[in-house]
Amino acid sequence: MSGAGTKREDRVLGTTRALSAFIAPFLLVAFVLLYFFPGETKRLWAWPIQSHLTSMLLASAYLGGCYFFVRVLLVERRWAAVRAGFVSVALFASLLGVATVVHWDKFTHDNVAFWLWAGLYFTAPFLVIAAWLANQRYAAEPSPDEPRLDRTAQVVVAGVGGLAGATGLLMFVVPARAIAVWPWPLTPLTCRVVGAVFCLGVAGLGVLFDDRWETVRLMRQVQLVMFSLILVAAVRARQEFLTDRPLTWVMAAGFLGLFAASAGTAARDWARESSRGRHALRPRAH
Repeated sequence: MSGAGTKREDRVLGTTRALSAFIAPFLLVAFVLLYFFPGETKRLWAWPIQSHLTSMLLASAYLGGCYFFVRVLLVERRWAAVRAGFVSVALFASLLGVATVVHWDKFTHDNVAFWLWAGLYFTAPFLVIAAWLANQRYAAEPSPDEPRLDRTAQVVVAGVGGLAGATGLLMFVVPARAIAVWPWPLTPLTCRVVGAVFCLGVAGLGVLFDDRWETVRLMRQVQLVMFSLILVAAVRARQEFLTDRPLTWVMAAGFLGLFAASAGTAARDWARESSRGRHALRPRAH
């Protein structure tokens, strides 16, 4: 037990699961609206988004988040597997809350979607941080036999996460500079929103503090969901790309590489999970 008498079981608390159950449906509905009806945001969304690609990028993040919270609710049993995700979600929600205040006049205030948006992003940061703090009291130290990431994998995961986070913060703080070089047209509001999506990548920095395979397993699966949807969105909205900008081609290569890496590692992770499940069900010899 810890000094405060809390047993370090590394379990996901019931309150954390309840919060996940509360958030997941909002994310699923948002995904459907933005991904399948990107041209209807003036009527269906909190503010009109001119770029279909921006709508679908945000939608991809929402379905990745929905997948994450459904796993927290129904599948994951260890806090180590999900805690980095809660940190990145808290940052994402906080940035969107700030963007809402900064660009208040750009939102459609007579649309119920706006009030759902505002209600969610003015409360979610505090709820997610509170859940993280409460559950962190039950975090357990790694056991000696747990699979670990090698040093190269740590550097790659942390490097990609740090680059994504730095890009996102740059877009949020100085949107005018990002807009001038970005692969497709953005407004100051959508630049900050896309920046918040990129900041989800800071979850990868968690490997600098905990090198267990368990800490990146779910993150890889979420990335695969997001990158798959983003690549389809890029094909659907390919006419929006500004092909004379170098960053367009750099980002295209980067996303293709990340998709391939995520697919390969997620497949291995799922195979490992399946193997462990079969091993757990195998009868023991007497």
